[in-house]
Amino acid sequence: MSEAAPAPTAPAAPAGPVPLREIFLTFLLIGATSFGGGVVAYLRNSLVRAKKWLDEDQFLEALEISQTLPGLNATNMSVIVGDRLRGPWGSVAAFLGMTLPGAAMMTALGVMYALHKDHAVVSSVLVGVGAAAVGLLASVTIQVGRKQLEHVLDLSIVAATVLMISVFHISMPIVLLVLGPIAVFIYRPHPKRIHLRRRHHGHDIKPAD
Repeated sequence: MSEAAPAPTAPAAPAGPVPLREIFLTFLLIGATSFGGGVVAYLRNSLVRAKKWLDEDQFLEALEISQTLPGLNATNMSVIVGDRLRGPWGSVAAFLGMTLPGAAMMTALGVMYALHKDHAVVSSVLVGVGAAAVGLLASVTIQVGRKQLEHVLDLSIVAATVLMISVFHISMPIVLLVLGPIAVFIYRPHPKRIHLRRRHHGHDIKPAD
């Protein structure tokens, strides 16, 4: 009798309810140390790798929901993850932690910018910040895209989105209304897909005779 191959290991779920204080402090740190589009990378490192509150698929599901809703991805993610961990109060703690640092910093920087916006140093700093933001977005695309862009259909949807927005300059709501239903239909639940996904996560693996 041959032995079954070991199932892939997934991040361990929290042993018990995550304290609201820990949720708040975790998102406070993310909100205080992440910049621009790179916040998604910080969220992934903290929630998946460090805290192990989510696995990769759960993180991607939350990210996909966040991107299809109005508002900032980071704040949407904080509400979704906080609710998953501790319900409505978890959402409140995560949301406050995520938004307080940025709100305080933007208030201070807004006052400083209004006073010194014509200074050459300020213009140079903004150019540097823009370049760093592009690098952060590229990093997030590589980290998240490796798992999302595995099939021709995935690449086709991405290519269609880029063409509609960047080339034909179609507004984002219209793109979502057109491509959203198509993507939902393509990736609709199907018994065969569910079975393959369960096998991918180590379920339904039986020892061979």
